Amino acid sequence: MKLDNLAIGKSAVIVSVGGTGALRQHFLDMGLIQGVEVTMVKYAPMGDPIEIKIHDYELTLRKEDAQKIEVKEITKKEELKNENIIFKYKKHPGYGESSYDKINNHQIYHESDLLTFALVGNQNCGKTTLFNQLTGSNQHVGNFPGVTVDRKDGVIKGYKNTLITDLPGIYSMSPYSSEEIVTRNFLLKEKPKAIINIVDATNIERNLYLTMQLLELNMPMVVALNMMDEMSGNGGTVLINELEDHLGVPVVPISAAKGEGIDELVSHVLHVAYYQEKPQFLQYFDNQALDRCINAIEHLIEDHAKKARVPLRFAASKLAENDSLLLEQLDLSQNEKEILEHIRKQLEEESSLDCSAAIASDRFHSIINICRQTVKKPHESKERLRSQKIDQFLTGKYTGIPAFIGIMGIVFFLTFNVIGSFLQGILENGVSIVTNYVDTLLTQAQINVALHSLIIDGIFNGVGTVLSFLPIIVTLFFFLSILEDSGYMARVAFIMDKLLRKIGLSGRSIVPMLIGFGCTVPGVMASRTLSSRRDRQMTIILTPFMSCSAKLPIYAFFTSVFFPGKGAFVMIFLYVFGILTGIIFALILKGSLFKGEPVPFVMELPNYRMPGAKNVCQLLWEKAKDFLQRAFTVIFVATIIIWFLQTFDLRFNIVAESKESILAILAGYITPIFNPLGFGDWRISTALISGFMAKESVVSTLSILYGSTQSLLMSLTTPAALSLLIFCLLYTPCIAAIAAIKRELNGKWALIVVFGQCLIAWLASFVVYHLILLVF
Repeated sequence: MKLDNLAIGKSAVIVSVGGTGALRQHFLDMGLIQGVEVTMVKYAPMGDPIEIKIHDYELTLRKEDAQKIEVKEITKKEELKNENIIFKYKKHPGYGESSYDKINNHQIYHESDLLTFALVGNQNCGKTTLFNQLTGSNQHVGNFPGVTVDRKDGVIKGYKNTLITDLPGIYSMSPYSSEEIVTRNFLLKEKPKAIINIVDATNIERNLYLTMQLLELNMPMVVALNMMDEMSGNGGTVLINELEDHLGVPVVPISAAKGEGIDELVSHVLHVAYYQEKPQFLQYFDNQALDRCINAIEHLIEDHAKKARVPLRFAASKLAENDSLLLEQLDLSQNEKEILEHIRKQLEEESSLDCSAAIASDRFHSIINICRQTVKKPHESKERLRSQKIDQFLTGKYTGIPAFIGIMGIVFFLTFNVIGSFLQGILENGVSIVTNYVDTLLTQAQINVALHSLIIDGIFNGVGTVLSFLPIIVTLFFFLSILEDSGYMARVAFIMDKLLRKIGLSGRSIVPMLIGFGCTVPGVMASRTLSSRRDRQMTIILTPFMSCSAKLPIYAFFTSVFFPGKGAFVMIFLYVFGILTGIIFALILKGSLFKGEPVPFVMELPNYRMPGAKNVCQLLWEKAKDFLQRAFTVIFVATIIIWFLQTFDLRFNIVAESKESILAILAGYITPIFNPLGFGDWRISTALISGFMAKESVVSTLSILYGSTQSLLMSLTTPAALSLLIFCLLYTPCIAAIAAIKRELNGKWALIVVFGQCLIAWLASFVVYHLILLVF
């Protein structure tokens, strides 16, 4: 049968894994190999995707992908046990004491040399926690060149001539996602002095698959065996010294969350880097045909690998897997490519498996053999049992979606109505007090009127308005980081994937888009959690269609003036209209700029864990710093430009009335554009331009220019007022959001959003306005 037909609670053995390309390779790398047992755990509330248990961890995949995996149901389960092995802890040797430490007897690097390290590991293995333990506050965040993937660099505490880079969490060195490509390119091109491979001790079989591939790079490496406190707390044991003998690199048991074993890890890492001690590990394959295949490829490409500075063993195994990126990098001749294909075909003829499946199968069997000799598996952990009980409610068929709506509702309520709004009020009062104080000082000092206006009206009021978003962003990311670190966000993606797949996105996109209802800026920033660049781009472009809280004053103002007593109906209409417009636009994008399907939903569901306070605080600091950098760069410049246009006329004299300003003159030029929409008034055009700074300023600008609501009532008809509301709902987000989009994508995409949303807003307002005129 196919895997998607397996009943809940039933187990089966994988017979074959179908499909082609990167997705199939990813399946193999995640442990979906011939002969492995899988158990169906559950279906998502909407019936798709599914959750399975394999290699003692939970994995999700879509039904259409599960149909490519053939299984045979088993009725009697036989568990292989390693109780015949006596598990006793020996004192772990210090650095320089093991046999492989004595290979080199001279130190290559010295304390004055810069030592670079790469921190590599699977997702959800505690990598960020370890990075924070190693670096403390000595870290900074940027992007890898050419891609919007976070790059964290830091200095190891107490060792100033060190630089450790926290690479994106990956499952293998195969080019499946942008994160895996980034990590692989960093290791192959940057060539750090040593690798710190963090391994989750509670899920050691799957984690060691990446370790095996890292060993092929032949770089100095230390394995940090994390979560050993959970392992031992549930009755499990790892024979550290024996595991070192098998892997040929130092293995250090640690608990990153508790800070245990960190000093010993640092000692080992520095030692292998100073002495450049390579792994004493020669991977041989039990499958003799596979071993011959790899050796033949090594002989074929040896000169190319040396020229490209790619480790030979790594290159050979990747070419056996038909890795197109590496094939291009090695620049083989056509004759060599044909020989390579013959070698691969020979393996497939001699073996019952294709090359990729043969390598993955052999690696996992080697890992299982190592684990039988060195790992005593723990009992069903209390963390796993707790997660199963929580998931019965949070991902249940009838309770999963209501629970998600309830949790996000509480988060939004606390952010925008309680904690965030309270802190925002304090900051606004603080900015107001400082502004008034500076205003008084400037007045007393009789500073030039223009300079006075620039400082107070331009800088303090402009930047101060944007700065008031900071408490909202910090509060929102506080709750989101708790949900992320706890493991719930993975469940959200699991629940919502089927719904979002219909518009060309994956389940992971729901969180940034939901955040967009509160504020577009953190919504755009939250898109970094998405693994696919295509999904990230689509999500960022669609997020501004979710009506942010800054537009509420506009809705409230126009509703009270033109639709008294119908506020709730108008609000619901606007929110639904924004969502529907976003869906229509997403379908257009899906069929044009972003053709193809969203990334396959192959994702691990980690156990629920208590978020680390240090990690949460570190994330909040990064987000706050990121926002402040934008507030005092891009937004600062935009604020000064808007102030200049509002303050001066064409002769650069300070205006007495707003209608004489350059901004009003520019608004006059664009006013005819809005005539077909029913609001061709320069005052409204001016307010819309000021809305680029902050959407709330639309209301304040209209109040100043019209003087009274009566004047506004006389200027606009009811259909025109609704048309204007539609335009305010859909047109370009504020300058803070545009700056965030520019940073996450690039300037070209930011311009596309600016002009694209203006066009969409104009078309939607035109249709609504003329439909109302036709009907009424």
